[in-house]
Amino acid sequence: MQMLVLGAGLQGAACAYDLLHQKSVTSVTLADREFSHTPKFLDALKGDPRLKLLKLDARDSAAARKAMEGQTAVMCALPYYFNLEMNKLAIDAGAHFSDLGGNTEIVQNQKKLGAEARARGVSAVPDCGLAPGMVNVLAQMGIDRCDATTSVRIYVGGLPQKPEGALKYQVVYSLEGVLDYYTTLSWVVRDGKRLNVEALSEVEPVQFDAPVGMLEAFHTAGGLSTMAYRYEGKIPTMEYKTLRYPGHAALMASIRELGFLGAEPVDVKGQQVVPRDLSIAVMKPRLTKPEGRDLVALRVVVEGTKAGQPVRHTWELVDRFDEPNGISAMERTTGYSLAITGLMQASGAIAPGGVHTPDEAVPGDAYLAELAKRGINIAYRAG
Repeated sequence: MQMLVLGAGLQGAACAYDLLHQKSVTSVTLADREFSHTPKFLDALKGDPRLKLLKLDARDSAAARKAMEGQTAVMCALPYYFNLEMNKLAIDAGAHFSDLGGNTEIVQNQKKLGAEARARGVSAVPDCGLAPGMVNVLAQMGIDRCDATTSVRIYVGGLPQKPEGALKYQVVYSLEGVLDYYTTLSWVVRDGKRLNVEALSEVEPVQFDAPVGMLEAFHTAGGLSTMAYRYEGKIPTMEYKTLRYPGHAALMASIRELGFLGAEPVDVKGQQVVPRDLSIAVMKPRLTKPEGRDLVALRVVVEGTKAGQPVRHTWELVDRFDEPNGISAMERTTGYSLAITGLMQASGAIAPGGVHTPDEAVPGDAYLAELAKRGINIAYRAG
């Protein structure tokens, strides 16, 4: 298997790290504009002859297409707005493609490439991170175990193990992405109909075992992705909520209400300033904890009926920073998930032909087995 990973940030580096630990992988090309900020955990593998670092600007479509030539699979960990173009190029190159998603409209446009993918005999799987991604695979497993599904509720969050400050939060991926989720309407399904709800709304308590304890959950965009469209009119209730420590949502809602997350420039002493850009510049250094240790908390609950009896299927995970290797829980659950998807495509475990989201294409039991090999153990309980 010859694998190309686009983007050498936290998730792309974690994806490449995982691929280099698989005996079936003969080469890993990690491509980015520059490598000065490559995570330290990748340093130990830079002597591996299978690893190649390729300087590449993804805005240069011709160069990106050339990099894909001869690759078995392409895994895209670039910002979401590159996904559609990279998907098109990978199909043209005859390579499987997967990405981290992040924008449902772009995913819907990717799905329109199905005929081209089938013609080339390759698969494309967008939305392959943690959420969307892992949680959607789990939700589909619950749906498949019901004769009729009445509700799907997804909760997931990346959190500091030792919360500090008023927000009790540290940056575990892009702060820009976090604020985007806090200001974008979220799709849910209620009474079988798809509708929008405000981000940071409908806060509810969610209890985890100690030492995590009580968290709060609130609506944010993106987690359900195309499942909200796929199951509209078929499942009465579907929703995705982000997990944080108590009090976070109210503070962020106040910051948003005051206009600090706005995207339109305002005049500041004769200078045009975008409030969100200013907020990121001020907040990011304070929320970035280089020595901080994170965790990922996840719960997926699917309720319905089986043989006329009520059933409930629950999957739960608390994953923590990998101390020996210096890899964050968010990198493990997101970057490894992308790597697993690419490996499944390359091996044929995901059937070639077409563009399908993880809930449509990824075999759940095999996926969970691969996660368990990496020490990501998702607990299941029925009833």
